Amino acid sequence: MSTPPFTDPTVEAIFQAYPSAVRKRLLALRRLILDTAATTAGIGRIEETLKWGQPSYLTTRPKSGSTIRIDHMPPGRYALFVHCQTNLVATYRELYPTELAYGGNRSILLDARRDPPEAILRHCIALALTYHSRKR
Repeated sequence: MSTPPFTDPTVEAIFQAYPSAVRKRLLALRRLILDTAATTAGIGRIEETLKWGQPSYLTTRPKSGSTIRIDHMPPGRYALFVHCQTNLVATYRELYPTELAYGGNRSILLDARRDPPEAILRHCIALALTYHSRKR
């Protein structure tokens, strides 16, 4: 998987400001989000932007999913955030009760020192990016 170029210089600047070990993990997570969006039916176009100062990924056409945000969580962790008023984290907990760590009802917490469970994260990302289309 090659890393897609940034289209928004403010998003790129946020990534450059992260500590190097976490930056590497967040760039890999970004790549996984964009690749999952490109290879999952029904997601459509993804917009990369900043929301609350965090890199954010939202479906724009069609509006098939819930926004995903990612960020550094000191010390040595990073997270994938979803909207807290969805049932996404509850669904993730049901599917992956011991495989992932969670931050309340809004995030998956990851350790920057360990390789993340890529297949599981890909599934969670796909669930978020198809959230609204699955509810219909």
